[in-house]
Formats: sequence, C-alpha cells, structure tokens
Amino acid sequence: MTDQHHQPKPDDRSDNVEKLQNMVQDTIQNMEKAEETMEHSHGNDREQIMAKNKRREEAIQGMREEIKDESQN
Repeated sequence: MTDQHHQPKPDDRSDNVEKLQNMVQDTIQNMEKAEETMEHSHGNDREQIMAKNKRREEAIQGMREEIKDESQN
C-alpha cells in the first residue's frame, strides 16, 4: 500500500503578499470597530480594548515587514 495521501502539498507562496495585505486591512477594520465600541465603554472594558488595539498595531507592523520581505523574493 502506498502512502500517497500523506504527501505534503507543494509550497506555493505566490499569493502571500495579497493574503498579508488582506490581513492588514481586516486588522485595521477590527481596530476601527473597537474604537467605536470604546466610545461607549468604561473602565476595564476600555483598557482591554486599548490594549488589544495596541497588539493589533504591533501585528500590522509585523505583517507590513513580512509584505516587504515577500515582495522582494
């Protein structure tokens, strides 16, 4: 019996830049929605939203650097 259904898929990175750009856009939209929610939040909820948006900003920076790297290849 051959092991054909356990072979790895070929590594296709041709659309990585596009996927990363979509992820950046989605993350920005999530940040904007969170900002709107924050307008109606108080105390701990507001702090949690601010902290999450800070992590989102850091993630966006990382994704943009990865876009640069991928587009140079």
